[in-house]
Formats: sequence, structure tokens, C-alpha cells
Amino acid sequence: MNIRPELIERVARHRRDTLGTLSDAAYQELLESVKQDVENFIDSPEDEAFRLVVEATEREQASRKDEDLLDDDAFFESRTRRMARLVSDCEEALRIDPNCLDAQLLALLGKDLDPDPTIDPLFDVEKNAEETLAKLAPPEDAWNEVLFRPLLRIKACLARTLLDSACYRLAAQKGEEAIALSPSDPLGARHTCSLCYARLEDESSFDSLDVRFSRQGSAWSHLGRALLLYKIDRMPAARRAIKGYARTVEGGAYALLRPVMVDSYLPGRPECEPLSYPEAMLAVHEADPIICDVPDFPSWAQNQRDLWCSAQDFAQRKGFDW
Repeated sequence: MNIRPELIERVARHRRDTLGTLSDAAYQELLESVKQDVENFIDSPEDEAFRLVVEATEREQASRKDEDLLDDDAFFESRTRRMARLVSDCEEALRIDPNCLDAQLLALLGKDLDPDPTIDPLFDVEKNAEETLAKLAPPEDAWNEVLFRPLLRIKACLARTLLDSACYRLAAQKGEEAIALSPSDPLGARHTCSLCYARLEDESSFDSLDVRFSRQGSAWSHLGRALLLYKIDRMPAARRAIKGYARTVEGGAYALLRPVMVDSYLPGRPECEPLSYPEAMLAVHEADPIICDVPDFPSWAQNQRDLWCSAQDFAQRKGFDW
């Protein structure tokens, strides 16, 4: 995640509060000055702790760069070091500001626990965030208030973790809470909700969510609809849905039939082009607990000729194994 712009905005706002009222033009000049040398403007423990978190996330992302070239043993050794460094960096930030919400979240995720033992600590982090922000009134879209963004990240992460633990109803609830706070949903909580409603066979909620976002299709929504229709045994519609998924999502068929390992989100899913193969890989990865709960779905999908041909064609065009 790129949170450096949030650091710049936080520091600039604190400096503006110290200086008193500034015109819009003067504040823009201040923002540019902070952007050029943010450390020189930091004068509070809160901003210093957040700076350490920003640098920790940038360091963690940079260290991933060449890991895909490593063999399995070297990859997992590198990953273990990377996660341990992230935890250490966040713990240092928390010594400076124990209320640094992103440091709390990343220190927990960096421990790389299984989903089940992560849930209660995540609820604790969410509670801390809500208590910390209790005195602030969120705007119509909380993403527009930089101080509320950690809470949105926490709720979106909690929703995904609950899905991984098969707590589908609660996962959807947390996803809906994130959407209620930020209707623009830049973190994609709607994708988690789509998969949850598919698993719960809740077609009404699935369709309502789709309408709220103007039926902007995604790898999650297309795959979720196929899963939903398969589960409620509407097979002609399910066949049309899986065909639509293969046709609409580039490499979606290949991602479903040849799933790959996706590394931990720290804390949000990586950005990717809508309806692209990278998006399909993420959607299939997140849907894995649901697919495992519907054991006949993979074999059924593999037997759909359109899906199989689409996957094979994509593999040949990209030079992937088949």
C-alpha cells in the first residue's frame, strides 16, 4: 500500500494548525514543501510513528521485488525475514505512539498467523480504532478524511480474515460497515461481500450489492455469481455465468483452473487493472475457502468447454504451463 501521501497530508495539516489560518494557495505551497522534505516538518510522536510505518511498508514492498525469481526454500526464507522486519519496524513505531492504528494492524498481520487466531486480535485493533476516532465526525465518505483511512483498512482486512475462517455472515457485515463509511469503497470491501453472499446463497443481497455499484463487473462478482448459481442448482444460469466470467475476465479461466499462490495482503489487496489476469488471481485466491466448501465446483468448471478452451488459449498466448 502507498500511504506516503497520507503522511504528507497529516504533517502538513499539523503544521497548518500550528501556523494558524492559511489560504488555499499557501496551504498548497506548504504541501509541496512537506513533500520535498517531510522529516523536517515532523514535530509530533504521532507523525513520527506514522513515518516509521510508511518506511516499513515501502521497505517491505521493495524487498518483494525479486522474490519471484527464487526457488521455494529461498523464497520462504526471504519472506520470513521480510515479515519479521515489518513486525520489528511496527513495534518500534508503537513504542513512539501506542495508538498508531496502522502499526497495530501491520504488527499483527506480519506475525503471519492462521486466520482463526488472528480474528480476536483484529477485533481488538478495530475497537482501538473506533475509540481513537470516536470524537471525530466522519465525512460523507470517510476515505476523504485521512485520519479515518486506518479504520477502513482494518475493517476491510477483518472482513477478508473472517471469510478465510468461514465466518461468512460476519465477514459480509464487516464489509458492509466499511462500505457504509466509504461508499466509494476504494479498498474493495464489496468484493469480499460478493463472495460471502455467494457462499450464503443470498442472491438478493448479492444482486443488491451489484446494483449499488452500478453493476461494475469485477473478477470477484463474475466468479461469485457463477458460484452462487451453481450452489442453488440453477445450472443453465450457472453455465452462462461461468462462460461470462471466462469471456469478460482476461485469464480468468486460467486463474480458476490453474490457481497460484498469492502472498499475504499487508494490509490491502494489491492494486491491479479491473478484469485483468492479476485481478482474477486475487479473486480466485480469496474465493478458495468457498470453492473448498463446494468440492464439486472445480471439476464442474473444468468440464465446461468454453472455460477450458479459454484457459488453454490464454496459457498458449502468454507462454504459461498447461
